[in-house]
Amino acid sequence: MEGYNQVKEALDKLDIPFEIVEHPPALTTEQADQFIEGVEGVRTKTMFLTNKKKTAYYLLIMDDSKQLDMNHFKELVQANKIRMASEDSLFEKMALPAGVVSPFGLLNNQEKDIQVYFDQEIVDEERMSFHPNTNEKTLFLKTTDLFKFLKAIGFDYTILSI
Repeated sequence: MEGYNQVKEALDKLDIPFEIVEHPPALTTEQADQFIEGVEGVRTKTMFLTNKKKTAYYLLIMDDSKQLDMNHFKELVQANKIRMASEDSLFEKMALPAGVVSPFGLLNNQEKDIQVYFDQEIVDEERMSFHPNTNEKTLFLKTTDLFKFLKAIGFDYTILSI
């Protein structure tokens, strides 16, 4: 629960309102979706990716029902090869276990060396949902407040057509 408290404290400090839904641990977006049925907000998936040499890291946020074309994404970010980052890299860069990846993990990225990307299709949605550094809760907040949060903790983001 320590991860959630860190997220709550950061959002409270920025006066960002949010809604929390508590549920059993959800290891997939499909499981999480079952627990948050009926709550307004786009269901997202957040992927932690890296290039072949592990010299660049990417956090990609998109609708959870959409499939990622890795080749298209690598062209957009001008990388040689893109793949899912390892669990070790995820823990090293964001202090998160697999299945809990979200923009809130950026609170733990002291190096500020993760590039953040959003799929164009979801940025006009009023609210988004994420695990708040635990898979036992889902947090809903306004998209504009998520962008405010990212800026406040020192991260820029890019919007792409994925």
